[in-house]
Amino acid sequence: MGFRLSHLSLALSFVALALAGVAIYKNTYEAIIMNNGSLLKNVSPNFDSLESGVASILTLNNNKKRNSDKYLRQQLTPEACVFSAVRAVVDSAIDAETRMGASLIRLHFHDCFVDGCDGGILLDDINGTFTGEQNSPPNANSARGYEVIAQAKQSVINTCPNVSVSCADILAIAARDSVAKLGGQTYNVALGRSDARTANFSGAINQLPAPFDNLTVQIQKFSDKNFSLREMVALAGAHTVGFARCSTVCTSGNVNPAAQLQCNCSATLTDSDLQQLDTTPTMFDKVYYDNLNSNQGIMFSDQVLTGDATTAGFVTDYSNDVNVFLGDFAAAMIKMGDLPPSAGAQLEIRDVCSRVNPTSVASM
Repeated sequence: MGFRLSHLSLALSFVALALAGVAIYKNTYEAIIMNNGSLLKNVSPNFDSLESGVASILTLNNNKKRNSDKYLRQQLTPEACVFSAVRAVVDSAIDAETRMGASLIRLHFHDCFVDGCDGGILLDDINGTFTGEQNSPPNANSARGYEVIAQAKQSVINTCPNVSVSCADILAIAARDSVAKLGGQTYNVALGRSDARTANFSGAINQLPAPFDNLTVQIQKFSDKNFSLREMVALAGAHTVGFARCSTVCTSGNVNPAAQLQCNCSATLTDSDLQQLDTTPTMFDKVYYDNLNSNQGIMFSDQVLTGDATTAGFVTDYSNDVNVFLGDFAAAMIKMGDLPPSAGAQLEIRDVCSRVNPTSVASM
């Protein structure tokens, strides 16, 4: 900031000197004209042009400021340019609405846990032709952040010429940047994922962990994706940020009956009514595990993690040392981000994240 201010001050000083010079020159010229008009009658300097040119210095400086971020990204390696372009969009979205960070983490999770990290969740339904994952019960009126991913994709297109990056890759980057923005530990995201040409409505129902799942069901679902019990408990820690809808937590079987809720479950509920998932919903910390150890986990599926000696031990480990949790969470996110698409899936790099490329429409 100091560097930029010093340059602006220098530019303003130059403008002042230049304008002063123009004034002196103009006054001198007029005096000479009065005394020696015959000598200089053919000389006609364009003072308006001089003053206009000086004034344009500030405009030039402002234009350089506006273009600097784009220019710097274009000087990066292709991979670094992509990361920079996505991060700028994600940071802006979270600055505008902190809750969006948790939504982007969840969006990546819901993509990868259904047939691998293939961007399937991003595909819009096509009336009468295609039904995707967005309106499947685990996602309907719940999964969000699609517009941020679309903006990040367009940012990559605009600022990183000739770089082809999948929408699944952008989901992975956006989740990582959200974790870091909210105070968690950053981690490496490898690029190279592909986008599926279809999605799986029923797969979202059957494969995603649900708020009413008991521990046995959760263990099976995570085991199906080759996750250990410790990795399962670490990934559940994503609930240290974000909110659930009151219409979800006020449904019997979804909620820990001992939890203290902000929701008024006797009132008429709308999708805008929210329940924070721990007591610090905008900070990526260990409070989620502290709450579990106090029997204040919000979701039934969260609190049951303390009902088994093994998983309860991991909850205690993370509650005792936030750095252990952050490290394990980062490692589990890397592993989740590597979940491959289903065998035999038709893949591409989508031009627009919400629809397949025109050449592949017939295959849907």
